[in-house]
Amino acid sequence: MSESKIKPWTDVSAHLVDVAMGRKPADLVVRNGKWVNVHSGEIIPATDIAIAEGRFAYCGNDASHCIGPNTKVVDAQNRYLVPGLCDAHMHVESGMVTVTEFTRAVIPHGTTSMFIDPHEIANVLGLAGVRLMHDEAEAMPVNVYVQMPSCVPSAPGLENAGAELGPDEIAEAMDWPNIIGLGEVMNFPGVAANDPVMRGAINATVRAGKTVGGHYASPDLGLPFHGYVAGGPEDDHEGTRAEDAIARVRQGMKAMLRLGSAWYDVAEQIKAVTEQGVDPRNFILCTDDCHSGTLVKDGHMDRVVRHAIAQGLKPITAIQMATLNTALHFGLERELGSITPGRRADFLLVSDLAELKIDVVYGRGIKLAEQGKLIADIPAYPYPDSAKNTVNLLKNMTAQRFHIDAPSGANEVNARVIGVIENQAPTKALEATLNVKDGMVEMDRKNDVCQIALVERHRATGGVTNAFVSGFGYTKDCAIASTVAHDSHHIIVVGSNHGDMAMAVNRLAAVGGGVCMVSQGEELAMVEMPIAGLMSDERAEIVAAKADILTAAMREMGCTLNNAFMQHSLLALVVIPELRISDEGLIDVRTFEKVDLFV
Repeated sequence: MSESKIKPWTDVSAHLVDVAMGRKPADLVVRNGKWVNVHSGEIIPATDIAIAEGRFAYCGNDASHCIGPNTKVVDAQNRYLVPGLCDAHMHVESGMVTVTEFTRAVIPHGTTSMFIDPHEIANVLGLAGVRLMHDEAEAMPVNVYVQMPSCVPSAPGLENAGAELGPDEIAEAMDWPNIIGLGEVMNFPGVAANDPVMRGAINATVRAGKTVGGHYASPDLGLPFHGYVAGGPEDDHEGTRAEDAIARVRQGMKAMLRLGSAWYDVAEQIKAVTEQGVDPRNFILCTDDCHSGTLVKDGHMDRVVRHAIAQGLKPITAIQMATLNTALHFGLERELGSITPGRRADFLLVSDLAELKIDVVYGRGIKLAEQGKLIADIPAYPYPDSAKNTVNLLKNMTAQRFHIDAPSGANEVNARVIGVIENQAPTKALEATLNVKDGMVEMDRKNDVCQIALVERHRATGGVTNAFVSGFGYTKDCAIASTVAHDSHHIIVVGSNHGDMAMAVNRLAAVGGGVCMVSQGEELAMVEMPIAGLMSDERAEIVAAKADILTAAMREMGCTLNNAFMQHSLLALVVIPELRISDEGLIDVRTFEKVDLFV
């Protein structure tokens, strides 16, 4: 094949048969490899593979009969032939880059299939934004499938996003060519309560014969969990304990174990397999999510597989969890997930299986990367002006907008505080006694209590919600503001100084969105994200370099959290316990109720 587009199997099956039989030549033959067979669990030496029309035609001990005068022949030199890796659940926008730039970054790490849920852009631009990313995904030289966002907003009544999507929009999107299913159903109380919007979205997906993604972010494995499973979600990535993974698998769900930039949930849950002997066929590896710095420096799904192996999994079992298991789950076993005839010729040449040292990456029979470097030409995808200039403030912010008035006559207050948990998505609902000065509640930097605010940015309402947060460890006057604020993506600003908080927000309005950190009136770092306030239009390497400056600035201000920005960006995610902030106020996610700032 001379291009990355792949024809349906039905259009080329006769040709594949002819190649397998030696009646027609292959486009590519790779000889002398060790076949990592994820169907049988074997590693088969001295294997040849023949490829035609971007698909495997023959896999066996001798493909010499498939070689013609124009067939390209590659000697694998006894390296492992590994299926291309799949990321079963992720949000491209969390990488701070477009689908194109994300794809460019992950191909050298062996990722050839991704299942993306663009609910970030959906919360800003609605169905039009989803369609933009859907169409961009279709243009990629690897497989980028799109899950239709299910919860926009993620928690109706507790937050207001820039758009709303309901059953009608979801039903419409199910007819788009690259939609693989329904994105994570985050409103788990709604599913258990038979909320008609959730029922309509799930039913539309099932009628279309597509997969329903799950998101059960609660440690409660009692009746709410059983009601959620009965409601239709087929997988879940929100588990953190071995018992979570076991409970999901026992109920017929797929347990998705994630290792992202900030979430380290594989080690504990994989014990269900390594220590308790649970069948690994229903376990799937994913990232959910990786920012650009992680992609450029540490890797993508190769990093996840290596980590799983380090936790005691056999290499082939870990690879199955990142290939075949994923393909089966999404009904794509005939298309991808293994090196077997008829499947898309997405494969890796690997010199060390346990370390997953990837030497060469092929997608649809075309060499895309070698020795960690992308060699394929993937042109930039243009986003229209309608996807930009999405930061809409009523007026510039001032320090006074972040003042928190104390109850009349109080000298101190007992306040609710959002507690950040390093390397995990949940927060803790904390309380702190804070002093009052001149009628305003003061932060307590000595005890790591600073201020958080959510600034409305979609409809220019001028709304500001003020609260407190602990866990970042800022020791100097500073503020960091971001238009990446899952899931409704207003502006979150965390700071120890009101003037810096105002400046950081105003700078984001000026550049059209992104992340900005300031200290005592000086801008320390800026990552511009003009596309929906979520994505940069620059290369991943450039974005990663800017993100490095941001990380260094956060550390200079006293924050030592691993991937602190990812933690920052989730503080408004009102579907993951315990305490969150939204444009509606402070939300206790344990009860899905708005609560007062003062106890």
